Amino acid sequence: MVESPQSQNALSPDELHEAWAVLSVDERLEGFRLLPAAVADDFFLGLSAREQGELILSLPPGERRTWVRLLPPDDLADLVQAVEPEQVDTILSQLDDASRREVNVLLAYAEDDAGGLMNPRFARVRPDMSIDEAIGYLRKQAREKVETVYYAYVLDAEQRLQGVLSLRQLFQAAPDKRVADVMIRDVITVAENTDQEAVSRTFSEHSFMAMPVVDEQRRMKGIVTVDDIVDVVQEEATEDIQKVGGMEALDAPYFDVGFLAMLKKRAGWLMVLFLGEMLTATAMGYFEHEIARAVVLSLFIPLIISSGGNSGSQATTLIIRSLALSEMRLKDWWRVARRELSTGLALGAVLGLVGFLRVMAWQALFHSYGDHAFVIGLTVGVSLVGVVMFGTLSGSMLPFILRRVGFDPASASAPFVATLVDVSGLVIYFTAASLFLRGTLL
Repeated sequence: MVESPQSQNALSPDELHEAWAVLSVDERLEGFRLLPAAVADDFFLGLSAREQGELILSLPPGERRTWVRLLPPDDLADLVQAVEPEQVDTILSQLDDASRREVNVLLAYAEDDAGGLMNPRFARVRPDMSIDEAIGYLRKQAREKVETVYYAYVLDAEQRLQGVLSLRQLFQAAPDKRVADVMIRDVITVAENTDQEAVSRTFSEHSFMAMPVVDEQRRMKGIVTVDDIVDVVQEEATEDIQKVGGMEALDAPYFDVGFLAMLKKRAGWLMVLFLGEMLTATAMGYFEHEIARAVVLSLFIPLIISSGGNSGSQATTLIIRSLALSEMRLKDWWRVARRELSTGLALGAVLGLVGFLRVMAWQALFHSYGDHAFVIGLTVGVSLVGVVMFGTLSGSMLPFILRRVGFDPASASAPFVATLVDVSGLVIYFTAASLFLRGTLL
């Protein structure tokens, strides 16, 4: 059998996925249609919600229903939130009444809450069932609508969660025993309004494959699965990294963000940082007489302020991540301050010694600094100790301050801390210079 030219030119699923971001809508559709039927489903499920929505809307109306109905309710809710508002009805119209109701219930929750992440389809049994009856009932649910069967949740007539059973427990139990006799009654749950970061922490603490979501009356609403949390962790880490870089989170893939939206998200923080750096120029203007009388001092300004900025950036990055992982709480600020103060002193001493030795080495080799080389080296060394100490302390405390007033600690980005330390570094440097060089160069 001779392959058609189209089949010969078809991309593999991996090649298509790698090229997806740079392909036009028509090229994506053409590549998708050329995929073998056996792998097209998996390829579609592997796309992001935004990409799934774009692909579905590019299909002829007669083909949309097949792909929309392939998605579970929680993924459908993500897809609906990813498309443009005027396209929502086009997606929902492809669903049957029951699925549409499930999706609308999920859309009522905030996108980043447990209720917005959960799948309302889960395996359930009654406490008065025998083990054999429960296994038969689970088999029926798996055939009809439940796609994820990690655990069987035991609910009473009011849908309140009574316990949980793993499939292993079910198969190991005697057939004539009741579910209530072997179920685990102490079930770890999350509330429907729990933030997704808190949900991900609960998963990491207990290593579950799925976790039940309940309301205030302990009625079970759905399950959050570990694959949902993997996406959450990636999303939260991406947002934090973008904020630490000194900008607003993009909330979308790079190529999906429009030019004006990109400018808006990046220009705001750049403007704040620029205004902050203007204070550096003001500080230098304040010390212009010292610079004019001892021009050699200006040679070390980049060294001093960059060392402070780097130490502050290190500290703020460590604290932001530790707060995100709940390794420390707000009340730990004093312990952190003491630790960073001693760390800053040690790091500053190391850098100060290197700075002093650098001045003395250049003096010995090139006679760069004249008769006052020793005092200049001492000024540089002491300044580095002070600047690095201040950088580590301010960089570690700023995330605590932001968390205390209700802001995201990631907003204490490395560029922001560096800008803050630039100004203070100049003050520390020229104060030290005034102390050590007065009566000589100044």
